[in-house]
Amino acid sequence: MIKVENLIKVYKSQKGNRSFLQDFFKREYEEKPALKQISFEIGSGELVGFIGPNGAGKTTTLKILAGILYPTSGKVSVLGHVPFDKEKEFLKQISFVMGQKNQLIWELPPRESYLLNKEIYEISDVAFQKHLADLIDLLEAKEIVDKPVRTLSLGQRMRAELIAALIHRPKVMFLDEPTIGLDIFAQTTIVNFIKEYQKQFKATIILTSHYMKDIASLAKRVILIDKGQILFDGLLDKLIRSYSREKTLTIILKKSIPAPLLEKFKLPFEYQMPLLKIKAEKTQLLKFMAQYLSELEFSDFTLQDEPIEEVIKKAFRKKP
Repeated sequence: MIKVENLIKVYKSQKGNRSFLQDFFKREYEEKPALKQISFEIGSGELVGFIGPNGAGKTTTLKILAGILYPTSGKVSVLGHVPFDKEKEFLKQISFVMGQKNQLIWELPPRESYLLNKEIYEISDVAFQKHLADLIDLLEAKEIVDKPVRTLSLGQRMRAELIAALIHRPKVMFLDEPTIGLDIFAQTTIVNFIKEYQKQFKATIILTSHYMKDIASLAKRVILIDKGQILFDGLLDKLIRSYSREKTLTIILKKSIPAPLLEKFKLPFEYQMPLLKIKAEKTQLLKFMAQYLSELEFSDFTLQDEPIEEVIKKAFRKKP
């Protein structure tokens, strides 16, 4: 569905600290590479997390895939089309959603914008009513589609925006920070919708997000990008195995730990009754449990993986 080969994007900006006369006779530019020969493929029905810090090249990549930007060099194919040719058949099969970027008409109810999109995408009356009903049901948006957009909360507007972007039922979706700025309840609604929509309609989705929980709950595969270069492309589980070797053992104690026993602990720990926390490699923690768990009076214990955010930070710190 999506194929990118040796994609390069370089932005040119006028050099500063130059006089008007200097620029008049010979204008000089400086080049800022945004993408440096990146390559990847995404198959039909895949949902891929596209992760990186601000300025990494995520949005630039999505805009090139959607035909909004023209690349400096390289090959790009989406649905068998060259995106920047902007063929009608291509544009009718994709959708690009950017968090906090509105396409709905501010003073009108969302339903009026949906009718406009119906005509733009040449959707039949029957298909339009079916698609709209499905999306309203999935997003629980019945109460918001007939209210003026300006009266809706941010979370409600995002739901309404998603309906507008998906009314033509695209085969490929580019979702750039769709949950940015939303409260936890609105985030959960959007994430659950994306999961259910992809499951029902087998759409191919590229998702960017700074909320790693969104990525972890939606994407099996992730692409890490930083400074225009891909650092990792593979299964999220493999990324976690590669960069996460530490776990946290938390023990809820019934009685205080005797001082002589505390002195035997060889691993760094945090102890404040009734909690004992130890963060170390899994093998070290298992050895600790085998040695000392029988000597502790406790009501419960848990062994937790590192948060996905910490794993991603480690991956970027260890980049080539």
